[in-house]
Order: sequence, then C-alpha cells, then structure tokens
Amino acid sequence: MGKTASSKKTAPSAGAGPATAGGRRVYTLGRFFLDRFGFQLHKISLDAGFTCPNRDGKLGSGGCAYCDNRSFAPGTSRAGLAVREQVEREIALAHQRYGASGFIAYFQAYTNTYAPVGTLRRLYDEALAHPQVMGLSIGTRPDCLGDDVLDLIESYARRLHVWLEIGLQSAHDATLKRINRGHDWACFENAMRRASGRGIFLCVHIIHGLPGETDDMMRETVRRVAALSPDGIKIHHLHLIEGTPMTESWKREPFPLLDLERYVSLVADSLEPVSYTH
Repeated sequence: MGKTASSKKTAPSAGAGPATAGGRRVYTLGRFFLDRFGFQLHKISLDAGFTCPNRDGKLGSGGCAYCDNRSFAPGTSRAGLAVREQVEREIALAHQRYGASGFIAYFQAYTNTYAPVGTLRRLYDEALAHPQVMGLSIGTRPDCLGDDVLDLIESYARRLHVWLEIGLQSAHDATLKRINRGHDWACFENAMRRASGRGIFLCVHIIHGLPGETDDMMRETVRRVAALSPDGIKIHHLHLIEGTPMTESWKREPFPLLDLERYVSLVADSLEPVSYTH
C-alpha cells in the first residue's frame, strides 16, 4: 500500500508541482503511465528466487524485523516457476481481469540486484522476452547497488522504461537499527546519488508507523528523501505479519499502530510541504 507521487522526467514523486503534474497535488503512478503512454500499464510481480544480504548471513540472518515476502501477494504462489512462466501466467490473468495490454515486469521479492551481473542480465532478459513487457521495475536495497549493477540497469534504461525501487523505510539511523535494516541513511544517500543521472526512474519506499517514530520523524523522512529529487515515493503503512520478529516484539510490548484515518493524515502532512518545491 502507498502513494506514488514527481519531479524530473515528469515522473511521479513527492515533489510534483503544477508544471510536472498538471496542477495535481499528488501525481500518481497510474496517471503518469496514462500521460506517458496513453494507456494504463500494469505491473506484474515476479519472484526470481533472490535472497537478501540481511538473510543469507552476509549482514545477518533474520531479515528486517517486519519482513515476510509472502504477505506481498497473499493467495498466490510463484515458487518454482521460471521467470518466463511467471510472466506468461501473470499477463494472462491481467488480460482476463483488466483487459490489460502493456506490462512492467516487477522484480519484487527480496533483493533483486543481489546476484552477479550475468545472472541479473539473464533474468531481466527472460522477463523482457515477452512482447507485451515494455519495461522493468526492480526492487532492491541501497547496499546492493554496485556501479556494475547500475551500469547494467542503465543499459536497459537507454531503450526501455525502467524503474529502480529502493527500500529505505526511514531516514533515521536509530530506526533502521531498531528494525534490523542492515544499512544506514548515508548508504542510501550514496546509492541515490550514484543512481541519479542515468536515465533510470528512481522510486523510494518508506514506511509510516515504525516503532519509536513520531509524526515529526515520519515527516522528516519524506523531506530528506524529497531533497534528493527521486521520481517517485511510495509510503507504506506498517502492518504486522504473524511470525515476524516485529510482531512477536509487539505482542510482548505493544506500540501504537496507525489506523487508516491517521495514516492518510500523515501521508498528506508529509507530502504537502514538498509538493511544490522539487
């Protein structure tokens, strides 16, 4: 869940103003696709079998405190299917449900740049082989974006529509440590600066409602992210998944959770100060 709201390349971000968003206070991804392509593109979620340095022992073994990738697509299973098979299945479903005809292959599960460049190229090419896939969206972490990986993604961006979706969650190092994120703000800022100027659309994921964060801290995260001029920002609502470390911690020592009304208010308050400035 979240808002994808834009600045450069007339793409969606927290910084959309009248010149880039037709006067809209928030420029949604759906509106951006309509403006850019003349029809709605659909993102099809893929699980390419990646893991995460916060799970495989490189940084840690428990993962982020809130994370359970099964919650991203409840009721579906892509395990064991090749990328090509997943693409074909998801496109067939989207045809049936929405009459969709254009697609973005969304490498979503875990960290989708966490492999050798040759492996990444093979997997991305497999998704792009379907004639109706018009581009890529690649979910990852800031500490898995070496220059060789960015060079590869840039090579696709020269000829296709490519988004890089970078998980940050919070701009506050104390929070990142608390949720066992495995990187800090400086790592994220460095990754953003190295990824900028390559023709890649950059979307930043954050979470409102993380334990220990005040409203001011959540608003500050959006301000600091907007200052880096991303093309989009996705503001997730924290939800607790059974079996995750954060849920077990909450059972022992409950912390306040955001209801819908407060979440919506926080999103609006977070975006308003930057909506005409970037």
